[in-house]
Amino acid sequence: MQKRCRIIYNPTSGREALKHDLVEILNILERAGYETSAFATTPEPNSAKNEAMRAAKAGFSLIIAAGGDGTINEVVNGIAPLKHRPKLGIIPAGTTNDYARALKIPRESPIEAAKVIAQGETVKMDIGQANDKYFVNIAAGGLLSELTYSVPSEFKTLFGYLAYLVKGAELLPRVKPIKMHLEYDDGVFDDKASMFFLALTNSVGGFEQIVPDASLDDGKFTLIVVKTGNLIEIMRLITMVLNGGKHINDPRILYVKTAKVVAKSVDSKMMINIDGEYGGDAPMKFKNLKRHIEIFANTKDIPDRAITETKEAIDDAKKNFVDGVQELDSDQLLELDKDDK
Repeated sequence: MQKRCRIIYNPTSGREALKHDLVEILNILERAGYETSAFATTPEPNSAKNEAMRAAKAGFSLIIAAGGDGTINEVVNGIAPLKHRPKLGIIPAGTTNDYARALKIPRESPIEAAKVIAQGETVKMDIGQANDKYFVNIAAGGLLSELTYSVPSEFKTLFGYLAYLVKGAELLPRVKPIKMHLEYDDGVFDDKASMFFLALTNSVGGFEQIVPDASLDDGKFTLIVVKTGNLIEIMRLITMVLNGGKHINDPRILYVKTAKVVAKSVDSKMMINIDGEYGGDAPMKFKNLKRHIEIFANTKDIPDRAITETKEAIDDAKKNFVDGVQELDSDQLLELDKDDK
C-alpha cells in the first residue's frame, strides 16, 4: 500500500521561508516513498489540530507539522487522543523552535529538515497531558512564566529568541512570588514561588541547559520550581543556567523527576502556559504519556550548520548578560534590590 503524507504548514510562521521551499520539500518526500499533499492552516481556531485529526482518521501514515512550536502543539493535540496515531515529522519555521532543537532537526533550512524525515530515523517520544490538552515541550505556571505572553508576535518574528531575552530583561523587575500548591510523585511543594515548570526536553525557551539531564522517553517530567522572586537571585540563577546548568543543585530551586503533577493556586489566579501559549488556569493535572508518539529525528545528532547573524546576536546577548551580572558590585546589588522592593 502506498504510504501517504500530509504536510500541515503555517503560511505565516517565522519569516515565511517555508512557502518558497514547499515544492522541493514535496519532491524530497515523494522520493522517500510518500504520496504527499499539503494543507495551509487558516486563522480559524484549531485549524492545524482539526486537519491533523482528520488526516489521521483518513489513514495517513505520516503527518508533518511545518511551522513554529505552536503548530507542532496543535498537530499533536489532533493525533494524541487517537488509538491509532500516525508518525510525526517536524519542519521548523518558527522563532525559538525548542522541539526541533531538542531533536537536532536543522532549524535554519526547511529543506534540510525534510531530509531528516526522508532518512527514516524515529524516536518514540513522551508527551504531556494537561487536563484535556496535550503538550510536547513544557507546561508552566507563575508570574515568571507569563513573560512569554508579553512578547509581541511581530517582535518574535523579526528577532526570534533574542526577543525573549530583551523583553524578559525588561519585565523581570515585575516578577513576584505567589503561593502555589504542587503535588508530585515523591512529595508536595506548598509555598511561594515565582514559577514552576514541567519540561519534556532539554530545550526551554532556547536554553539548552535548563534541563541538562533530560530524557525524551523515560515517562518522567522534570519539575523545576523557582522558589525565589528576588530580582537579584533570579538573575544569578539565569547566569548559572547559562554557565552549564549549575542551577539544579541550588537551594532556591526544586529540581525533581515525576510522572504526574497536580498544580493548584492558593491566594491568587495562576495562569498555565502550555508550549508557550496560554492553556487555562489552575487547578490543573499533568500526566506524562510515555513513548506516546513516534517522531522523526536526527538521531545521529547532526549539528546545526547555519550560523546566522541572529544566532550571533543571541550568543552576544547571553555573554553580555552573564558578564554584566558577574561584574555587579555589592553597592549595585543593594540598589537593584531596593528598586525590586
